[in-house]
Amino acid sequence: MVFEWQAEEALLTRTFLKHHGISRRLLSRIKFQGGQILVNGQEKNVRHQLTVGDKVTVILPNEGKQEMIEAIHLPIDILFEDDHYIAVNKPAGFTSIPSQYNPQGSMANILKAYYQRQNYDNQVIHVVTRLDRDTSGVMLFAKHAFAHGLIDQQMQQKGLEKTYLAITDSKVSDVEHGFIDDPIARSPRSIIERRVHESGQSALTEYWLSKEVGYLKVYRVQLHTGRTHQIRVHFAFNGAPLIGDDLYGGQMGLGIQRQALHCQSLKFKHQFTGEVVEIEAPLPEDISACFDL
Repeated sequence: MVFEWQAEEALLTRTFLKHHGISRRLLSRIKFQGGQILVNGQEKNVRHQLTVGDKVTVILPNEGKQEMIEAIHLPIDILFEDDHYIAVNKPAGFTSIPSQYNPQGSMANILKAYYQRQNYDNQVIHVVTRLDRDTSGVMLFAKHAFAHGLIDQQMQQKGLEKTYLAITDSKVSDVEHGFIDDPIARSPRSIIERRVHESGQSALTEYWLSKEVGYLKVYRVQLHTGRTHQIRVHFAFNGAPLIGDDLYGGQMGLGIQRQALHCQSLKFKHQFTGEVVEIEAPLPEDISACFDL
């Protein structure tokens, strides 16, 4: 993959590339794994002094096939794709990435198979946003290391916005819009479960009550931090566990066999096009069936 820029001031090539988001790690890959840095068509190193008007070309090395992730050929719902990013609609029941105990049942495995079918040169899986196994909705992946690095920087600057839909049988509070600001820590009785505790990491959740049907409440939720099980823990701590969430005390028996939590939309500024990308995932049948949404 090739990227080109024009120097607008006199800088070292290393400094110029840093300003364009090329990390030291990526520079190392370019140097040692077959990439190139060209200035006006001539190969140069990062110590080369640029002058105004120089054309700088970066050729990224091929990242290969990532054989450690097995391809699993299952249907995949592509919500967005270009040369740099791909977003999928993750069903409940799949983890985001494979693990020692679940090497095949992840979205990374399914995306790897999609890459193979498309015969992409780069088949390395770059996970940008993760979802719990039983949470459905938008998942974003980068298609190369440079795109991954840029979107990671954007996330660190709170520039990527995810909106969730959550269903409960109780109100989180008496207000329709508010924040939950309580630290989250591991539970001493489980390696999976989390709890609100003063020893935990700071966690901030914003919510809007968007709809009520009978005793069910539909909340729109955004995370301002990214703690494990953050929405589930915060809602349960405030007396409103999610429907179907047996780990945190949610009501069962409504026809949904997992927590009623869906990543409904994702928005970010595309660093290569400058456009704002908004991606939406339709509601899955099990959540829609709770009532007519």
